[in-house]
Amino acid sequence: MIGLIVHRIIETNSTNNYAVTEMLTKRLSEGTVIVADSQIDGKGQGTNKWESEPGKNLTFSIVLYPDFLEVSRQFKLSKAISLGVADFLSRFTDGVTIKWPNDIYIGNRKVAGILIENSIRLNKISTCIAGIGLNVNQQVFVSDAPNPVSLSQITGKDYDLRDILTGVCLNIDARHQMLLSGAFSQSDEDYAGALYLQGIWATYSDEKGEFEGRILGVDQIGRLQIETGSGKVNCYHFKEVEFRR
Repeated sequence: MIGLIVHRIIETNSTNNYAVTEMLTKRLSEGTVIVADSQIDGKGQGTNKWESEPGKNLTFSIVLYPDFLEVSRQFKLSKAISLGVADFLSRFTDGVTIKWPNDIYIGNRKVAGILIENSIRLNKISTCIAGIGLNVNQQVFVSDAPNPVSLSQITGKDYDLRDILTGVCLNIDARHQMLLSGAFSQSDEDYAGALYLQGIWATYSDEKGEFEGRILGVDQIGRLQIETGSGKVNCYHFKEVEFRR
């Protein structure tokens, strides 16, 4: 069960890196959570960094061994974990969506980011480390990130971080159990329905320039599907398309 075992550390550069180092010498139980009071060099997608004021937010990693999933289905993990976080936040407020591939938004502002790092063995996913940064009680953001927000800013309340960690782990575990049961189609449907700007015409840009399009969903390998004004559907890997406005 995710969150049954929790390792708490005061400070680390990245909980994902900490988990990797720990697993060099021992096998952590599946569902183990590593949570840091302070993460001084949190990783985001690509070269992005994650800002988190110490003691105000949650920065944690989850260790999984999803060897029931073939490499071609690894985006199922991203869907399940993103949906788990979104499910949890929807208890507190409306307007929770998933900005492809796995940022969590409330309205037009980012409340959580997820970085999933998989190890592959014999065409199966042998290990998954899912790093999650969730803005909980932070009131002021000083980085150049364009649109951060915390749960507290949205609701006007402060939260106990231990309670929030327990709750979000329970929701992620529920989505992980769906994967274990083979309920892939339900996860696919829920993820498509939760996508930020799904079905809404907006301006995007790719290697050919700006264009008007609307998000339809994702394909089976996790590429974003955007329909253009001409009716053509383009599929994009991460960083191949950007939302403009």
